Amino acid sequence: MDLEDAGATVRYLIRDRDAKYPALFDPILADAGIQVVLTGFRMPRMNSVMERWAQTCRHEFLDRTLIPNESHLRRALSEFEQHHNAHRPHQAMNQAAPLRAVPEPLDAGQITRLDIRRRDRLGGVIHEYRHAA
Repeated sequence: MDLEDAGATVRYLIRDRDAKYPALFDPILADAGIQVVLTGFRMPRMNSVMERWAQTCRHEFLDRTLIPNESHLRRALSEFEQHHNAHRPHQAMNQAAPLRAVPEPLDAGQITRLDIRRRDRLGGVIHEYRHAA
């Protein structure tokens, strides 16, 4: 079975510059209409960063969700990406999200008047909590 038999179309293949790929590898893919994109030169952390994101996506989202088709997968991954970048705290960033700054610390008077609202994302798989305005 090849890609045409599966009804899949591939436009790009991202690969590293390892010598395990022979010189004939890229022209064969180009004949099939697949553009080869090489990873950065001497960037050993590139794979680890993407592997970490894929692992987070799998453990926090895909292991708990039944995906019936490609359009549902695309929509759900887009929503998870938004959650990951705009809401989810990251330990390496001092509990901030990549697209959100660290919130100001609350004083004792504000803590007694907190009104927290929960927002369910992805059908309740992920919960986001925010202060009510």
